[in-house]
Amino acid sequence: MELKTRIEEKLVRSREALEEIDENLPEKFEEFQELGLVKDGIYKKTEFIIQNILDICAILVKKLKLGIPEDDFDILQKLNKTFDKKTINKIIELRGFRNFLVHRYGNIDDEIAFEDIETGIKDFEKIFDEIEKVIKTQKI
Repeated sequence: MELKTRIEEKLVRSREALEEIDENLPEKFEEFQELGLVKDGIYKKTEFIIQNILDICAILVKKLKLGIPEDDFDILQKLNKTFDKKTINKIIELRGFRNFLVHRYGNIDDEIAFEDIETGIKDFEKIFDEIEKVIKTQKI
């Protein structure tokens, strides 16, 4: 499968997951705290979107021939001239949040996670737009 097609498919699936989060995320933390299985699903969808963003970044590093990265952080550093600094910093923050979701799932502070997801919805859209801009400008 062509790399551009893989990126586009990951963007579509990420946007679908983001829409599901947006549809199920209540306005108030107290409601979120009581969601049970739905709350777990929101966490998993958030993790899925962040992982897709990191996967897309890895594909871009390969496609743009920016070298062989050692890890996720190195991938993002190699894209410093491709994305603006604000986008890279936001992806680094999201990477940390994803790691938190993956490795400390039982100890999540729901209130902090709720706030992060709430603000993250807008950040995800900005990152998706930035990825699409790179695809067009770099002719990927």
